[in-house]
Amino acid sequence: MIQTRGLTKTYGDVRAVDEVHLDVREGDVYGFLGANGSGKTTTVRMLLGLVMANAGEAELFGEPMPKSAASVLPRIGALVEGPGAYPHLSGRANLALFDAAAGARARRADQRSRITEVLEQVGLDPSDKRPTKTYSLGMKQRLGLAAALVRRPPLLVLDEPTNGLDPQGIRDIRELLLGLNRAGTTIFLSSHLLAEVEQMSTRVGVLDRGRLVLQEDMSAIRAVTGLVRVRTPDPDAAIALLDGRVQERGAGEVVVRADDIADLNVRLVTAGVRVTGLEPVRRTLEQVVLEATTP
Repeated sequence: MIQTRGLTKTYGDVRAVDEVHLDVREGDVYGFLGANGSGKTTTVRMLLGLVMANAGEAELFGEPMPKSAASVLPRIGALVEGPGAYPHLSGRANLALFDAAAGARARRADQRSRITEVLEQVGLDPSDKRPTKTYSLGMKQRLGLAAALVRRPPLLVLDEPTNGLDPQGIRDIRELLLGLNRAGTTIFLSSHLLAEVEQMSTRVGVLDRGRLVLQEDMSAIRAVTGLVRVRTPDPDAAIALLDGRVQERGAGEVVVRADDIADLNVRLVTAGVRVTGLEPVRRTLEQVVLEATTP
């Protein structure tokens, strides 16, 4: 769905994006991570033809950008750097204008139905006639997402889509995006919110100072480490029994190296060590990102 080769953008002597090779596959929820100023938004803008690259190539749907923008962009729903809207018009009126500007004409009844559907999807009242200048930041963000969805695109490119939302709003948008992905929509999600990306993404790319320092399936990132967390009221006894395999000790638990959790459980219980829980230790996305990026 998205492929780049050596994508580079410079501003004077500053390399904002430095030879980035992206690989976003059909059906992905691709989490594009990086600190503020790492080059995420510049990369997104190059993908959409809003900024010209100094070097490298970008393809969306297998077609070169920006050369094929006329055929590619109608198949993409995008939210970049915050939503824009005519402040004197309602959310519904803004979406109708956006839909009309996208090209293909539809029957008014079909358009009204789609607009009602996406407003409800993002948690806005389809009957609200207030001008958008009265909207809160969170409502404007929801409207921007509705604009990205109104054409029912197969690819969503979203830059910080939960900006300005409260925790319930973030959860609502997460569930909406996951539902769209299950229905076949590929999602490219640029964010600095590690927890949200970890809950949603199937693949992750990490940008650090303009360079792509990590690109991996989430299943590989969250793979087991060969360590097991043992919860027990007898940590001293567990440590004595498993001498040499203990990696960490905490309150009421020890972390040990073990290949077979069932065998470990049998050994502990046979030796009289009470076990209240066993679970494999996995790396968190935060740990992986911190390891990959420069402090």
